[in-house]
Amino acid sequence: MQQSYAPYSGFRVGAALCTSTGEVISGTNVENASFPMSVCAEHVAVSRAVSMGFRNFTEIAIATEADRPTPPCGGCRQVLSEFAPEIVICTYTRDGRGARWTLRELLPEVFVLDATGGTS
Repeated sequence: MQQSYAPYSGFRVGAALCTSTGEVISGTNVENASFPMSVCAEHVAVSRAVSMGFRNFTEIAIATEADRPTPPCGGCRQVLSEFAPEIVICTYTRDGRGARWTLRELLPEVFVLDATGGTS
């Protein structure tokens, strides 16, 4: 979270993604003046991990300076589902309070494309 770039919202987020082989890949949110171009910490962590050759993830820890645990946004839930439909999501506040969910609890009806491009 220390490397977060959030000059517009001030909402700094850090994520640590655990691979099935025990590696931990971090990410932070990166805002942009053109808001749709901003990227969430969870998405950054997944993108970094995939670019390093990892495809299987078991857990993600998310830290914010918020007063209550903040789950990933809908877009990040979808990104996580691409690689880890059974991932455990743990979130923590600035004072250390936390919450734990499975991705299926937060995204029970995931959008999936099959090999032919159809949805399932």
